[in-house]
Amino acid sequence: MLGKKLVTAQKRGETRALCLGLGMVACSTMMYFFIGITIVPFYTKSVWTTETVCKVLKANIKDKVLCPNSEGSEDEDIFPYPCLQVWVNLTASGQEVMLYQTEDTLERNPKCSYVPGKSENSKEVKARIETIASNFKKYQTFPCYYDPGGTQTNVILSRLYPPKGLLFAFLWPTLMFTGGCLIIVLVKISQYVSVLSAWQ
Repeated sequence: MLGKKLVTAQKRGETRALCLGLGMVACSTMMYFFIGITIVPFYTKSVWTTETVCKVLKANIKDKVLCPNSEGSEDEDIFPYPCLQVWVNLTASGQEVMLYQTEDTLERNPKCSYVPGKSENSKEVKARIETIASNFKKYQTFPCYYDPGGTQTNVILSRLYPPKGLLFAFLWPTLMFTGGCLIIVLVKISQYVSVLSAWQ
């Protein structure tokens, strides 16, 4: 009687462990799919792949401009903000080019180097832009990214999804997938050993 209870409990535990392993594999597969349709296209589309050194030539704050967040956005998503324009000397070619914060900045507003997020407090936005401008004037030499193919003549300060960020994004689903597969393999080995012991 006790032996039957132990066998039943063992089977229940194996079933739960197997379901856990399959669930981890399924979740990691969904995470791979999500990363593949969201992050990977932005990474492959970016042409600013080569790092170089930029030297600030001038950093000016122009009059306020309107910020269209995206196509089809409502009027309330458009807000005015001071336009910061940073011009740098590209060490790789010696050209005078405009600097943008990220790839997204160029798409949102090609006239400005920095586009703030939507904020109701215009004073905070103005103070943040003035701080960024003063930092550029203070630290005039810094690493930046440019397009080695020459399709884009401007440069960006940082990439939205650098190679390290892409690897980090794939790290967690990989660990989950590996753990799920390991659990399934251990359950199958345990079942095989149980069947072999019973046969002997």
